[in-house]
Amino acid sequence: MYNSYLNLFGVTQEDLKKLIDIALEEGGDYADLYFEHSIANELALRDKQVNAVGSHIDYGVGIRVISGDQTGYAYSEITTMSKMVEAARTAAKIATGSKSRYTAPENVTLLGGNNFYPIAKGWDETFVTDKIPYLYKLNDIAFGLDSRVVKVSARISDSLTKILFFNSLGETFADMRPMVSIICSCVMEENGKLENGSASRSFRMGFELLNDTIVEEVAKEAIAKTSFLFGAKQPKGGVMPVVMGSGSSGILLHEAVGHAFEADFNRKQTSIFCDKMGKQVCDKSINIIDDGTITANRGSVNYDDEGVPGQKTYLVKDGVLNSYLHDRISAKYYNTAPTGNGRRESFRYIPIPRMRATYMDSGTASEEDIIASVKYGIYADNFTNGQVQIGAGDFTFFVKSGYLIENGKFTQPIKDINIIGNGPEALREITAVANNNIIDNGTWTCGKEQYCAVSCGMPSVLVNKLTVGGCTNE
Repeated sequence: MYNSYLNLFGVTQEDLKKLIDIALEEGGDYADLYFEHSIANELALRDKQVNAVGSHIDYGVGIRVISGDQTGYAYSEITTMSKMVEAARTAAKIATGSKSRYTAPENVTLLGGNNFYPIAKGWDETFVTDKIPYLYKLNDIAFGLDSRVVKVSARISDSLTKILFFNSLGETFADMRPMVSIICSCVMEENGKLENGSASRSFRMGFELLNDTIVEEVAKEAIAKTSFLFGAKQPKGGVMPVVMGSGSSGILLHEAVGHAFEADFNRKQTSIFCDKMGKQVCDKSINIIDDGTITANRGSVNYDDEGVPGQKTYLVKDGVLNSYLHDRISAKYYNTAPTGNGRRESFRYIPIPRMRATYMDSGTASEEDIIASVKYGIYADNFTNGQVQIGAGDFTFFVKSGYLIENGKFTQPIKDINIIGNGPEALREITAVANNNIIDNGTWTCGKEQYCAVSCGMPSVLVNKLTVGGCTNE
């Protein structure tokens, strides 16, 4: 595969070495080349017809030079030698350093071995006509499930990205990264009242993902989520216990603490956790992990975007802050090994510390017992988005649906509420962790200066005290 990628980008091994030489001719300490060829397709159904299709090709190379604390970056959408030399010299000048003589490694190490997203049938072997029937099946199942359905929108998006990487350490790899997402949104009407909901699945897989089982699963979930809302109301707001349901409540980890564990924020001392390494930050029963090795997971990486193997990183182990999420720059600063979290949106961007699949290990309690322990609070099980202030750790999440808990039992279905809190405080307020961890395989995308595919998960947990923003009266 490696030689075919050299051919794809029209370069030789000697060309790569020459570009690195040029990138470091101003005295840089390190340089890397990131070639990318990506084909993305989308097929959409609206008004019971498959009536929109699109395809996009992206191609180019990004060249990074690091000199001390300075980073220079330039990219080219053309991979002729003259254009790449120009980009290399631009990156070198941006990263200004003292003149020194770079000596290239005698041997090149071809990285390999990881295969976290095996493909049975690639998207480059798949035609639009292969995908169309699945959208019609999804549409028919959704309309057939409930007579209140008035509109269904569905989409299948797929991409295949080919990466060639080479750096001044003599490390190189080629990677083929698939992605596929299937999404269903519906609108339902009952007595003149409209509600909407959606469901999605996304994996690093090929055409083999599409089958009758997943189509039915997504359609049923979209209808169930929407139907639930007709009987739901906003609860009275206030400070109260919150039971986070397993799965999509992992957004709590991603937003409330995950970003604050990214090493660039800590290196710049803008994270509230910058002085907490090795300290107890929550109950000893809690383990928080960021994992790039889950087979076919949306956030997995064979190698990250700076040539570091995908790996499983314990951020919190037995309640103690164990590791930040490192790229090469932060790892050098902290004198530790990079964790495989150097990621980028495309060749147009520099890699920075980013999450992959962030989740909490299962505990020992049952969800039933956790709910039974709450006298008055809420159960939240359908999160849609959130945001956080990294420095202060304050967060807000939007909860699409859940239940009011009264005397240890579900009573009124609830919807459209905000949960407000502080990341470190929320961690400390987790007093029970259930034995039901689930990774949510929806189309989660993280926006931190640039966009990256991620996933999240969590077992059901009891947070003793959070602010619930609901209605202002009974």
